[in-house]
Amino acid sequence: MFLNVSFGVSTWLWTSPFDKSTLKLFPKIKEMGFDKVEIPVEDPSLIDGKEVKKALEDNGLQALVCGAFGPSRDLTHDDPKYHQICLDYLSACFKISAELGASFVAGPMYSAVGKARLVSEEQKKTEWERAVNNLQKVCEMAADWGQDIALEALNRFETDLINNSKELMQLIDDINHPRAKVLLDSFHMSIEEANMEDAVRLVGDKLIHVQVSENHRGIPGTGQTHWDSFKRGLEAVNYQGCISIESFTPNVQELAGAVCIWKPLASSQDLFAEKGLAFLKDWSKGRFFTH
Repeated sequence: MFLNVSFGVSTWLWTSPFDKSTLKLFPKIKEMGFDKVEIPVEDPSLIDGKEVKKALEDNGLQALVCGAFGPSRDLTHDDPKYHQICLDYLSACFKISAELGASFVAGPMYSAVGKARLVSEEQKKTEWERAVNNLQKVCEMAADWGQDIALEALNRFETDLINNSKELMQLIDDINHPRAKVLLDSFHMSIEEANMEDAVRLVGDKLIHVQVSENHRGIPGTGQTHWDSFKRGLEAVNYQGCISIESFTPNVQELAGAVCIWKPLASSQDLFAEKGLAFLKDWSKGRFFTH
């Protein structure tokens, strides 16, 4: 069975942050055979929506938008001023996404990335409630822009709040808003899920975006990811969105440090993209099975 999907790649594979200079990647991304480009919004002030939209149109690409949630963008922080910083940031992300013709903003927006601690049940309950209440506000903002939010579970080394599909669906159930949807990332799933097919089936029709890399963050198809199980899950829920390669370059020190990539994962970032896309196209057509 074939997956009826499109393919994208994050510009984080080559550079950070996204700004005017990043647009020079678009012709190469299109020539490689990608349909979409994933735009990480680290600093909204660096992104001119009209300029990016023209570059997308000139190169026959569509946009995906994901957020970046550092320590100051934390909807679960004890100090409410950080909630507002994050809400203001997400408002800017929705504006950019709408300008670019995208339909959602993705990411682990419930908490700051890297906030991984052993906390009391009482503290966890408090932070969970903050995440729910603030994400209800985020969903209302998203609705005003005609957008959804695609919430992402992260592995235990990057967050202590939402690590797997079960926890993510509990959060979405508690938010109880039609704009709250799901992003699944094969890297985090390879660490946290007991069975990838079951994890995809659990989120069901809430799934609106998929990110992939290998279990070691390298080129898809070169590691231990259970790709056959993942594909069965996507088939079962009739997923027809984008499958986007998300990994990172070791050449941007701040970014590499944040995601713990200490050495190259391919001989070149271009090769990473090309080989990754070739694998994903074969895999989506049922030409590859493992495990």
